[in-house]
Amino acid sequence: MPTLQALRPFAHREYRVLIAALAISIFGSGMWAVAMVYQVIHLGGGPLELSLVATAGSIGLVAFVLAGGIAADRVPQRLLIIAVEGANLAVIAAISGLAMAGWLQLWHLAVGSFVLGVGAAFFFPAYSAILPRILPPEDLLAANGMEGTMRPILQQAAGPAVAGVVVAALSPSHAVTGVATCHLLAFIVLNFLGRHALDAPHNGADGGAHGGSAGAGADAGATGHAKTSFFHDLREGISYTVRTPWLLWTLLWACVSVLFLIGPIEVLMPFVVRDQLGGDSRMFGFLLAVMGVGGAVGSLVTASLKLPRRYLTVMMVSWGAGSLPLAAVGILDSFWTVAAAMFVWGATGSVGMVIWGTLLQRRVPSHLLGRVSSLDFFVSLALMPISMALAGPAAEVFPIWAIFLAAGVVCPVLAVIAMIAARMPADELAHPLDRQVAVERTTAAGD
Repeated sequence: MPTLQALRPFAHREYRVLIAALAISIFGSGMWAVAMVYQVIHLGGGPLELSLVATAGSIGLVAFVLAGGIAADRVPQRLLIIAVEGANLAVIAAISGLAMAGWLQLWHLAVGSFVLGVGAAFFFPAYSAILPRILPPEDLLAANGMEGTMRPILQQAAGPAVAGVVVAALSPSHAVTGVATCHLLAFIVLNFLGRHALDAPHNGADGGAHGGSAGAGADAGATGHAKTSFFHDLREGISYTVRTPWLLWTLLWACVSVLFLIGPIEVLMPFVVRDQLGGDSRMFGFLLAVMGVGGAVGSLVTASLKLPRRYLTVMMVSWGAGSLPLAAVGILDSFWTVAAAMFVWGATGSVGMVIWGTLLQRRVPSHLLGRVSSLDFFVSLALMPISMALAGPAAEVFPIWAIFLAAGVVCPVLAVIAMIAARMPADELAHPLDRQVAVERTTAAGD
């Protein structure tokens, strides 16, 4: 049954522990997004101060995400994840204590935000790399779909909502204390991960991750990482990415899509709401919520099904076709049609992201998975602020409808180009992941 397919990863104890801790942690992150804003305001800060605190977190994330990927390939991932959660707990607990004592200053929040950004840079590559170590290949799609379902619900909806209630009923400092409690619980839960997860990464000795292309880089990483430098490891990850067409062209497409889409959605959509729909901030927030609901639905549906045989094609078509409705956002004057476009974009984007995360875990060699995941993360993060910085000036030169039209048309066209250039239809047939699972099961039974 499809529902049971989505729940299959929960049969594994290590996954139950990991996903429980992740759920608590991202709920706390959602609370922090609101608690931090009102804590800045409570200290007398305005838009400039709030921007500085938020930017500090982004800087920490972007500056260290490549180092986080390398660490995930060098250091036991369980130890890395627990250490990050412990650091998050220490930072938020310190801010909470300072706030309760009346000693908190804006620079404390900026430093705390920076450290949380650094923590995220190390956490997510390690999380991506540890999943294939605790789950069989056939359960990775469902696991990625479960994360994609939880994130918009807990981080974008439930966490901020609870923090808003706490701030209104008590104070921002009490909301920060709630965030600290979440990180404490997550830290405790993570310590129940099995001790076997403390083993060092295989460094390619196992032949890489599950999947046809894994062997391409396995031999290159068979030597121990202790004898290689940071830049050697980084070059190794970049080299593997460049010589793997499906990976390279998907990342190139992601670069363009982030550049064309994020700025219009984040910067120009409020003006669409005001000028075309006659709405206010509440309508804008509701549209973002609709997009989040679409993302949760898309992730859950994908988690409930098997990995498509034409997995690369389905991924690129989902992303490309899902961007088309945005081409009309700049001319629509009905709230419900704009909401439908945002829902479709959120849903199809999540379908592609769940498949993409699964492919990284199935087809990238295990000793490179942390670095490749961090490169993927870095590409998206690095261009987001550029896209948002360009959206405003672009709107001074071009009408908003033309910007949305360009974004909605360019991304599907480039998705087709990427599929052709990387020969994705031929590649996915040459590396059938479902068949690989069947072979692995047969071999295991024979042993």
